[in-house]
Amino acid sequence: MSDNYLTVIPTDPYWQPGKDAADRAAVVLSEMLSDDARRGLEAKWHDSVEVVHCFANLERISCPRCGTELAPGWWGDAVSQCYDEGFSTLMVTVPCCDVETSLNELVYDWPMGFARFRIEVLYPNRAWLTDGELASLAGALGHPLRQILIHI
Repeated sequence: MSDNYLTVIPTDPYWQPGKDAADRAAVVLSEMLSDDARRGLEAKWHDSVEVVHCFANLERISCPRCGTELAPGWWGDAVSQCYDEGFSTLMVTVPCCDVETSLNELVYDWPMGFARFRIEVLYPNRAWLTDGELASLAGALGHPLRQILIHI
């Protein structure tokens, strides 16, 4: 059996909201879900940055500067190196054009990211949030958001 999650994370991987802001955002998101899906909603805080991977949905990872597709092995090694350093930085030099960029700013198809906070919904029974829904949720949280559809 596979699992599906709708996950929203702050665009700044190191940013975390207070409990009140997270609760407000959770209420806003719950209003966008069916009654069944609301049961799977959860806000999570992490002590350090974590990879928020879309798993089976991932098609490719590309350089934000030149658009070259990056090898999965290169990406995995880059993430491992940043992990080994406690994710104190997400900065890497891409092999295609030797530009320094953040792992968080690579072009992920489907979207992925890095975060110390997330709100996720297991079995959301819906696809992407609309731009308006995402803006409303970001307003409730007090920070811009990125959404990720995870399929495990």
